Amino acid sequence: MATQAIAAQPGLETGRSSYDRIMERNMALLAAQQRARRGPTPEVFFVKRFDNSRIVKAADPQRVKEMRTFACAMALLFGLIMMYGWQHLSSIEYGYRIESEKQQIQQLEEQNRQLRLTEAQLGDPARIDQMARQLGLTAPRPGQVVRPDAIADPNAPALAEAAPAPPIR
Repeated sequence: MATQAIAAQPGLETGRSSYDRIMERNMALLAAQQRARRGPTPEVFFVKRFDNSRIVKAADPQRVKEMRTFACAMALLFGLIMMYGWQHLSSIEYGYRIESEKQQIQQLEEQNRQLRLTEAQLGDPARIDQMARQLGLTAPRPGQVVRPDAIADPNAPALAEAAPAPPIR
């Protein structure tokens, strides 16, 4: 960072005078450090230039094999972690579904209870009798109700009827 600051300063001449200015600056920094009592080590800034254009990377088959093995191991680990995560999230989702189904069952049971109560109230004989009397209906007289599907009981009371006499010839 400091090398860039020194190298980027405008007006620096090349040669001996720029070297002198850098030395003076380093000395001033050293003096400032000693005054601030930061320690005995001075900060020295150097300009370093590297030329890596001639470096050629050699193929290493052992390294390629190691990297493939590492990549396969990481892919397997990633797959296992993803499977675990999928199962975990699925179990959470199923838990929510079960709870919602339980709530729905409770609602349906409450609705069923309400409907049974309403059915019992509507089928109350006293209520039906009261509504019939409001409509002007009365209790049936004996023999007024005839059930065609009923089996005739021989011991049941029967209504006597007069049969017309056969004609004389």
